[in-house]
Amino acid sequence: MKLPVYLGLLHRSEQTLAASFRQVAEGHGAEPDVYHLCRSLADQCEAHEQALAPVVDRYGEVEEDDEPERLHADGLAETRSGPVGLLRDLQDLYLLASLVDITWTAVKQAAQGLRDRELIDVVERCEGETRTQLHWLSTRMKQAAPQALLVAD
Repeated sequence: MKLPVYLGLLHRSEQTLAASFRQVAEGHGAEPDVYHLCRSLADQCEAHEQALAPVVDRYGEVEEDDEPERLHADGLAETRSGPVGLLRDLQDLYLLASLVDITWTAVKQAAQGLRDRELIDVVERCEGETRTQLHWLSTRMKQAAPQALLVAD
């Protein structure tokens, strides 16, 4: 069974996304909505990790697989400055959140195959919140794009 590989990926990806949301919050503190929402979304990612813990205890977690270089995502080590920097940082967050989202989807399919009600419940809650994160990121990028791409520095 390879579910532990995806549980490990999900665990690490949620950690990476949480740290990246915090990085963007700190790096773009002049944007109050970005600062506060990114901090809240980081907390949400950490809550996802905690919700996943009992499932990981039951099924295990593999931190490395046959192709570990293909099953991870690097977080944001630093933020960029200015309007284009904000847009790029939000885009990076969107990519990380997309990885988390599709990983929840894969784990949900396995949970349904196993008929594991506890795992299905965790996935449904966390997957929905991740989709909300993606929606906010998309909306915020749409808001930031005209200023970033059309207004001269």
